Amino acid sequence: MSTSGTVDRAFRSALYDTGDDTLDTGASLLAADPAADAELARRGEDFVASAWQRGWQPADVVRVVRRELDETHARLAGSLIRAQARRDGRARGARWEAQVAEVPTSEAAARGDRFSYATAVLELYRLLLRLPALEPLDEAAGAGEPPGGRERKPQSRMLGRIRALLAKAEATGFPEEAEALSAKAQELMARHSVDEALLAARAAVTEGPDAVRIGVDPPYEQAKAVLLDAVAAANHCRAVWNEAFGFSTVVGFASDLEAVELLYTSLLVQATGAMARAEAAQRAGGRKRTKTFRQSFLAAYAHRVGVRLAAAAAEVPVGEDLLPVLASREVAVGERMDRLFPETTTTRLRGVSDVAGWEEGSRAADAAQVRGRKRLP
Repeated sequence: MSTSGTVDRAFRSALYDTGDDTLDTGASLLAADPAADAELARRGEDFVASAWQRGWQPADVVRVVRRELDETHARLAGSLIRAQARRDGRARGARWEAQVAEVPTSEAAARGDRFSYATAVLELYRLLLRLPALEPLDEAAGAGEPPGGRERKPQSRMLGRIRALLAKAEATGFPEEAEALSAKAQELMARHSVDEALLAARAAVTEGPDAVRIGVDPPYEQAKAVLLDAVAAANHCRAVWNEAFGFSTVVGFASDLEAVELLYTSLLVQATGAMARAEAAQRAGGRKRTKTFRQSFLAAYAHRVGVRLAAAAAEVPVGEDLLPVLASREVAVGERMDRLFPETTTTRLRGVSDVAGWEEGSRAADAAQVRGRKRLP
């Protein structure tokens, strides 16, 4: 039998019938025919390419594979993504290339026995085959430009300074120092956003808003999604959470999206550390802390941070000459969001019933990196 025939038989058995016995049958066929490995890998690359056509991006695929399967499967998916990128050869943009460079990979030496390897591959292919269509983030692809969208400009020196300040704020054990560092980062973010808008206005730049997907990982995804939404709103962006696949889509202009990713990650790191310290204090007082405590803590943290970010954004002075530019950007972001998500629903936070958790989370948010931005000179 040809190698293609072996793969066809294995696929008919394992991919189009979800029973465990059929999976074993398909894996046995592949394990018995080492010559079929190359064809099996090529078919996997085709599954990956099909996922791109349905709106998925490399980071999205790895995220959902980790969520539904495990790290072994994520590494197999990463290897397919890298191989498909080499075979494809198309320029898909800097953000896409960065995602490809960051995917995990699996070496053949780490496969283990052939039957286990074939089983894992077929489990991965089952998942790839059933991925639904997502909202296409790359509007430029429909206009004949590279599917990865517009090329991002090199990271500015200002964003490098912001990143360094937030890293120091996360690392310090002194709340006052963390707040001072973060306040400075907030000031620079505000200035960077205004500067980018001014440059666009002066250069008559007509580029529209971009869209990115940011992972919202378990546990306590709801509270984390609320936090990301608050950060996005404070930075002239809008976010929609996809609970089923563990990410939020954030729409905004490139410089603002950079700020959202930086600040959300930093606040999440701080929230996790503050929650661990609060739990330790509760245990020292003889009180047990539960999942409900942690859910309530993060919900309160997200709510309070949102209030403070909104107040901080309102304090940033904007010259009258820039108001029309910012207004047009807000309209453009809204229009892009409406095209991507013509229908959205709202949801309520569940499991927020622990008073101590809510109070500790609010206190942690007040001590965190967010406070009123200094007025710009």
